[in-house]
Amino acid sequence: MKYHKIDNALFIKNRKNFAAKMQPSSLAVFNSNDIYPISADSTMPFQQHRDIFYLSGVDQEESILVIFPDCPNPKHREVLFLKETNEHIAVWEGEKLTKEAALETSGIKTVYWLQDMEKIMFEMMTQCDTVYINTNEHYRANVETETREDRFTKWLKDKYPAHRVAKSNPILQRLRSVKDQIEIDLMQHACDITEKGFRRVLDFVKPGVWEYEIEAEFMHEFLRNRSKGFAYTPIIAAGNNANVLHYVENNQQCKDGDLILFDTAAEYANYSSDLSRTIPVNGRFTKRQREVYDAVNRVKKDASKLLVPGTLWAEYHVEVGHLMTSELLGLGLLDKADVKNENPDWPAYKKYFMHGTSHHIGLDTHDYGILTEPIQENMVFTVEPGIYIPEEGFGIRLEDDLVVQKTGEPFNLMGNIPIEAEEIEELMNK
Repeated sequence: MKYHKIDNALFIKNRKNFAAKMQPSSLAVFNSNDIYPISADSTMPFQQHRDIFYLSGVDQEESILVIFPDCPNPKHREVLFLKETNEHIAVWEGEKLTKEAALETSGIKTVYWLQDMEKIMFEMMTQCDTVYINTNEHYRANVETETREDRFTKWLKDKYPAHRVAKSNPILQRLRSVKDQIEIDLMQHACDITEKGFRRVLDFVKPGVWEYEIEAEFMHEFLRNRSKGFAYTPIIAAGNNANVLHYVENNQQCKDGDLILFDTAAEYANYSSDLSRTIPVNGRFTKRQREVYDAVNRVKKDASKLLVPGTLWAEYHVEVGHLMTSELLGLGLLDKADVKNENPDWPAYKKYFMHGTSHHIGLDTHDYGILTEPIQENMVFTVEPGIYIPEEGFGIRLEDDLVVQKTGEPFNLMGNIPIEAEEIEELMNK
């Protein structure tokens, strides 16, 4: 891995917290992701399943974690099954985790090779009543591919049909949404790498550059700072492209007078950052662009202050809607009649700001979190208001990543990344 070693105290704590939520006489199983094929002998780069990573730190394929707090055999209360390394694998792919390295990474003392899994699992399954399976229940999930986890669950339920089945996901949704300080530090590092990329791009952009050239500048800076690259598919949208919310073609030329909307950020050690900025191609905002930019920035600042413990996510978005409505009235994009006659299910401001303001962020860009439960200290959220005006040929979105504090305003992990219009212009024209 490119990233520096992570203190295994994080994974030890995460497993302890998960085990404390399990039913008596139960075990939980977590699988790595597959390496997905493209065609012929080509594959996609491996991305570890975030749940097994969260609980073990193991970042390789064909790995299985079992947590069994009440196991009568103390050796089997935490078990890793790993793909056995050998000289051939070491030559062709690089050495996989040894048992000693797995202990150092995860803090788990009992490590078996994968070929012993069925035999050891049989022993453990005879000693438990309930098995926790790991299903994807994220509110944005839309998965058509059968995963390694899915296949394992089918095998397990078929082989052991008399066991009760429970779900790991509700436990993980709550645990993963509240970040440990080690996690916050890793996310801060991802944000710091993102800052380096953004400052590089401010020096690079000028009329005539292409969106994909800007993408390359970001990638260069991310890779040279131990990131695997973008935390999500990058959006680099010049001019009217910014009014396509998930524009990812990045193949157009940036013209004098245009704005460019960036939604581009680095990952680090599988943790995401998520940044949006909007800058003028020629280094100067027009009067109208600046009016809209400042309006979006004001909404972002005020929306950030609302992210405090006890707040409900749905109510938070209603309040941000009121902030945005006020700004759109001031910009002349809405009038009082629009607001008076609005549909409560699709308020008038949604014409120009149609997406949500905040989502959890962590190991996943749209991270785990139960949206019907109050916001807690050390949850991390994006704040990303935008105004999109196709008839005027530009859209503006501004986004930072914020850690909810026990008291006061949230801590901005991206507080060092330029956002004020004057600073953007100054840096682009220095």
